[in-house]
Amino acid sequence: MHPATKLIHSIPIDPLTGAISVPIYQTSTFIQEAPGINKGFDYARSNNPTRAALEQIMAELENGSDGVAFGSGLAAIDAVIRLLKSGDEIIAVDDIYGGAYRLFEKVYKKFGIHVTYVDATDVANISGAITPHTRLIWLESPTNPTLKIADIEAISAIARENGCLLCVDNTFASPALQKPLLLGADLVVHSATKYLGGHSDLIAGLVVTKNKELGEQIRFFQNATGGILAPFDSWLLIRGIETLHLRMRQHCASALRIANFLQQHPAVDKVFYPGLPSHPNHQVACRQSSGFGGIVSFSLKTDSEEAAHQLIGHTRLFRLAESLGGIKSLLSHPATMTHKSIPAEQRRSAGVSDSLIRLSVGLEETDDLLADLAEALEKQEKVKIRTEFSFN
Repeated sequence: MHPATKLIHSIPIDPLTGAISVPIYQTSTFIQEAPGINKGFDYARSNNPTRAALEQIMAELENGSDGVAFGSGLAAIDAVIRLLKSGDEIIAVDDIYGGAYRLFEKVYKKFGIHVTYVDATDVANISGAITPHTRLIWLESPTNPTLKIADIEAISAIARENGCLLCVDNTFASPALQKPLLLGADLVVHSATKYLGGHSDLIAGLVVTKNKELGEQIRFFQNATGGILAPFDSWLLIRGIETLHLRMRQHCASALRIANFLQQHPAVDKVFYPGLPSHPNHQVACRQSSGFGGIVSFSLKTDSEEAAHQLIGHTRLFRLAESLGGIKSLLSHPATMTHKSIPAEQRRSAGVSDSLIRLSVGLEETDDLLADLAEALEKQEKVKIRTEFSFN
C-alpha cells in the first residue's frame, strides 16, 4: 500500500458517532467513575483524545513506537535534551537552526551540557568529536538553511558503537520524503508548524521515538513540564497531515525547477538544493530520501546584507516572513532573521553568508514563482549597475 493511502486510512473514525473527522475534545478534565477509574483520560494536560489521535498518526507515519505532541518545535527539542544530565555532551550539526543553538547555548550550557558543532556531511567529523561523555548526536538533514545532507545510516552506526542516542530533526524533509528511524535514528523531532501543518496557521512540535522506553521518558517530560499541544491545534495538525504527501510532491517539483533556474542566473553565486546533481551530498540524498523538499537557498555574487535586503524588497509572490513549509511562498534572510542568535563568524563558517536567502517554495503555479524571481533579480541587477555607475 502506498504511504499516502496508508496515512489517510490510519486517521481514525470516531467510534462513538462515526464522524470521519477526528473530533475536537475541547475539555480540561474528564469525569471518573471512581477514584482512579476512568476511560483512559483524567486531565487534559496528561492526555486528550484529539492529541492522542495525532500522536498515534505520527508514530505510524514515522514508523516509530510513540509520538508525543508539544506546543512548539522548540518545546519538542527541549524534551529531548531533558534526557541528558549535567556533564553530558552533544555533537550537533554546525549549520544548525538558530532557535536550537540558542536553547543549547543560552539555556542548557549553564547546566553543564556541552555542545560541539561539526560539519556532519563528513562522517569522520562525528567520529572525531566523540568523547566518553558524548550522549547525543543531533542532526538536521537537510540542515537549515544551507541544506546539507548527513548520512543518517552511517552516523547511526557510530552512535550505536559509542552508546549515544541519535536524534534527527526531520522538519525540512517530513516523513513523506524521509524516515530517519528506519535509517537507525533513535528519535525524530519536527517543527510541525512547517510541512506537517502546511498552512501557516498553527505552532506545534512533535517527537517520535524508536522504542517504548524512550517514548515513556519523553511523555513524562511532556506531562511534567506542561508543554502540551492544545486540542484545536492537534485537530488542525491532523487536517494538515492528511494532504502531506500531495503537498510535498508539488513543493519538490517547483523547488527543483527554481533551483535549476537560479543555478543559471548570472547574479547568483551559489544554489543550495540537494536535488541538484551539483550538490555535494546529492547521492546521499538520493539514497535516503524519496524527494528533495521545498526549500531552496541561494547566495548572491554581491555578498552583502544590503544586496540581499534589496532583492527581498523586489519580490511580489515570495513574501518576507519567518517560518516555512506553508502553501504560500515565503523568503527570509537567515543572517538577520532565523540565525541572528548565532555569532557572525560561526554562522559564516557554517556557510550562512551575509547574502544568503532562503526560499520556502509554496503551491502557487511554478511559472508564476519563476517570473517573480526573474523580475526581482533583474531589478537587483539594475540597482547594482546604478550603484557602480554612481561610484565611478
